[in-house]
Amino acid sequence: MSSAVDDHGMAAAANKSGTGLAMPALVALLLAAMVGSLSIGRYGVGLGDLTTLVLGWLGIGPGRAGVAEPVWRVVELVRVPRMLIGGFVGAGLALSGAVLQGVFRNPLVDPHVIGVSSGAAFGGVFAILLGLGAVALWSMAFAFGLAALLLVVVMSRKSGRSSILMLVLSGVVISALFSALVSLATYLADPNDTLPAIVFWLMGSFASATPERALYMVPIVAVFALPLLLMRFRINILSLGDEEARGLGLKVEPTRWLVLCCVTGITAASVANSGIIGWVGLVVPHFARSLVGPDHRRLLPASALLGASFMLLVDVMARSLIPAEIPLGVLTAIVGAPVFMVLLHRTHNEGW
Repeated sequence: MSSAVDDHGMAAAANKSGTGLAMPALVALLLAAMVGSLSIGRYGVGLGDLTTLVLGWLGIGPGRAGVAEPVWRVVELVRVPRMLIGGFVGAGLALSGAVLQGVFRNPLVDPHVIGVSSGAAFGGVFAILLGLGAVALWSMAFAFGLAALLLVVVMSRKSGRSSILMLVLSGVVISALFSALVSLATYLADPNDTLPAIVFWLMGSFASATPERALYMVPIVAVFALPLLLMRFRINILSLGDEEARGLGLKVEPTRWLVLCCVTGITAASVANSGIIGWVGLVVPHFARSLVGPDHRRLLPASALLGASFMLLVDVMARSLIPAEIPLGVLTAIVGAPVFMVLLHRTHNEGW
């Protein structure tokens, strides 16, 4: 008996040690992905030049004066905004997916389930169809994403409460509605001008990243992500089920809707800036869960770090594999689907 207890304790300690090493490893992976995002591309930037620029940003060394003008222009005006937007989109979508999988207690849930992605997509497509600018596109995508959530709220509420089943069903209905509207707008678009822009935007890309867009997008995602990270323990309680959560003194409805509003803000901002990028919110939380376990106090930061790294690496592939840039949604599906099948097979008999 004593030997069995000792073995169990040693296994638990080893598992805890492995979990503790996972977070530093994820931070190191993110740093490596950031370096790759800034240096790899059609115009290669050497590590020496990149180091000179980074030290210059920190007030050490010559900075721009120590590298050729094309180098610092490519890095500062193109790749830094693209890296910031890509990193925050990946982190936000992965964080949202991990939160929703816990709140809905369903490992197959991602930000698309509440209809926000489809609503934001329609807002962006409508702006492109009308020939509006980038600010209007972002504003309309964000507004229609929030509208989708409000419609889900109205449809799912009964006797002042919303069940998880009604939330999911309402999200499916609203998502189908906005997807139909996107198809209608695509059908009405000019095939010689507007239609290619709509199709390329819907498939996802960071090609339009600029310093101005990064200044708008990054703070918005951060503002909506921060409450989710602060509510990690409450999300743990929500994942136990409504009755258990109420028994522990948690106000289930207000907490759930605060979580959904934050997820809506992150998803709408991501779609508005880069179009529809699937699989990140579904696959990355599963992989993070296999590294750090189901406790949301560790799972949410791990998902955000891994999501940012994944998105940056996919973006590097998108602009490096062939001369033309590959849409991000295509690559995330090609990479995400096989990985998800493997993870699903591994965890089928182990739970999640």
